[in-house]
This record gives sequence, C-alpha cells and structure tokens, in this order.
Amino acid sequence: MEEIERIEKDIILFKENMEKVKRCKFDEQLEKIIELAEQYYEDAKYYLKKGDHFTSFGCINYAHGLLDALRKFSNE
Repeated sequence: MEEIERIEKDIILFKENMEKVKRCKFDEQLEKIIELAEQYYEDAKYYLKKGDHFTSFGCINYAHGLLDALRKFSNE
C-alpha cells in the first residue's frame, strides 16, 4: 500500500534527523521536546503495526514538526 510506504519512509527519515539533532546541545526544556518527539516516533511505529495508518501518519508528522522546531535552536 502506498500509504504504508510513505509512513515507513517518514519513520526512517525521522530516525536520521533525530541522530543529527542529538549531536546538538540543548537546555533541559528543549531536551524534553526531544523526548516528546521520540515518544511520537514510537507511537507512529506502534500504530503502523496495528494497522491504524491515519494515526501513525499523524504521529510521525508531529514528531517531525517537533524536530524542525528544535533545529531552529541548533547550529545546524
């Protein structure tokens, strides 16, 4: 299914972007946002496995949004 491939691609991209973000130093509050992004990433994988593609897609996109916000605070 096309939607599954899209979600899987987004999950892989998130993991790659998370590795870049984790190389940066953030204060304690921003570290909590990293944790939240990781939780949404895990939720995306969970819902994909359950077959709830709509929720999975929403979770991974929210996780990407959190990472994008964090990147504004980094030197990247």
